Amino acid sequence: MSTTTGDGRQLDGVVVLDLSRALAGPYATMMLGDLGARVIKVEAPGTGDDTRGWGPPFVGEAAARESTYFLSCNRNKESIILDLKDDADKEMLSRLARRADVLVENFRPGTLDRLGLSVRRLRQLNPRLIILSITGFGHDGPEAGRAGYDQIAQGEAGLMSLTGPDPGHPTRIGIPIADLLAGMHGAYGVVSALYERQRTGRPRIVRTSLLAAVVATHAFQGTRWTVAGEVPAAQGNHHPSIAPYGLFHCADGMLQIAVGSEGLWRSFAAGFDIAPMDARFATNALRVANRGELTSVINAAFAGLKLEDVLRHLDDLGIPAGEVRTLDRVYEWEQTRSQGLLIDVEHPSLGAIALPGPALRFDDGFRDDHSAPPTLGQHDAAVRAWLDEQDAPRTAGTGGAAEETA
Repeated sequence: MSTTTGDGRQLDGVVVLDLSRALAGPYATMMLGDLGARVIKVEAPGTGDDTRGWGPPFVGEAAARESTYFLSCNRNKESIILDLKDDADKEMLSRLARRADVLVENFRPGTLDRLGLSVRRLRQLNPRLIILSITGFGHDGPEAGRAGYDQIAQGEAGLMSLTGPDPGHPTRIGIPIADLLAGMHGAYGVVSALYERQRTGRPRIVRTSLLAAVVATHAFQGTRWTVAGEVPAAQGNHHPSIAPYGLFHCADGMLQIAVGSEGLWRSFAAGFDIAPMDARFATNALRVANRGELTSVINAAFAGLKLEDVLRHLDDLGIPAGEVRTLDRVYEWEQTRSQGLLIDVEHPSLGAIALPGPALRFDDGFRDDHSAPPTLGQHDAAVRAWLDEQDAPRTAGTGGAAEETA
C-alpha cells in the first residue's frame, strides 16, 4: 500500500479490521490508515457502509455513483464484502480477526455477541487483538443501549446549549463534531494500546463514545459549572470570558479578533481611536460585562474600512485576527495547500479527485501517496489471496513449523 515521503510509515505492518460504519469508527480507522496501517473495511452486500447512500451530493455516473460523504472518511482503506449472517462469510471474518492487530466496531452494545464475536471468542481467535469499540452513550450505565447519532449527541452532551446566537436558539455545529471527536479519541486509544502491547504483550479493549468525546472537550465551559456553579449558555460569536474576542463587521466583510491580554487591548484601542481606559472597558472583566457596548464601538470603528485594510492594520498592531472564509476559499488558500491539507488521489471510477488531508505532519514532511476511498468490494480478491497466503501451511525449506518438526 502507500508509503510516506520520509523514513517509513509510523504504523507500518499494523493490520486493522474495520467493522464500523457511518463516521466515528471510519474516521478512527482513516486516521490509522493515514499513519500507514493496513485497514481492511468490511462492508455489507449491496449497500456497503451507510454513508455510501448519504447524499446529495453524489458524483460520478449512475452505474458508479459515489457519495461525497463516504469519500470524506474512507481514504487509505481496502473494501471487502461480507454478509455477517452467512456462515461462510463469518468464517472469513474469523480468519481476518486471527490476522489483525486491531478490530474496530461501533455497533450498539451486545451486537458483536449476537454475531458470535464476543470478546471471549475474539480472544480465542487472536490473544493479541486490540479492540476499539465506539458507542453513542457508553458501554454501560442506564442508557448504554441507545443508538448514537451525532446531532442527538450534540444536544444530549450540552454542546448545542453552548452554540448559537442566544440561549433560545441552540444550534448544532456545522460538522458532525461528536462523531469526529469520538473517532479521534478512539484512534488515540488504539495507538496507546499498540504501544502498551509492545511493552507488555497485553492487548486492551479501548472504549469511547460520542457522549464521552463531547463531555471530555467541554474545557473551560465544563469547569464553569463543575467548579464555579455557573450554567454556560449560548451567546453567539463572542467569547464568554474574554473581550473583545469574536466577530465584527467592516465595510465589505466580516473578521474576527482575539484581544487576549491587557497589553493587546491597549494596542488595539489606541490603533482605532478607542479610549483604552474608558470606565466601561478599562479591564477585561469590565469589557466582558459591557460587551454589547464594546461591540457597538468596535463595529462603528470598522464600519467605513475595507476588510483588507483592517486586517493589515491589525497585523501591524500585533493583534491576532482573521477573516471568515467560505470553504471554497479555504481550499484555494495557499497556506492550506502548504500544510498538505488538500490531497490528490486517483479513484477507480471517478478518476483524479481532491480530498481534505490529514492534520498530522512529521519532521520528514508529509505523506503524498494516499489511496482513494475504495469502491464497494474493490479488494475482495486481493484480501482473500492475502489470507490464503497467510494461512497456508509452512513447508520444509521455508523456515516454518513443518521444517522445525521434521
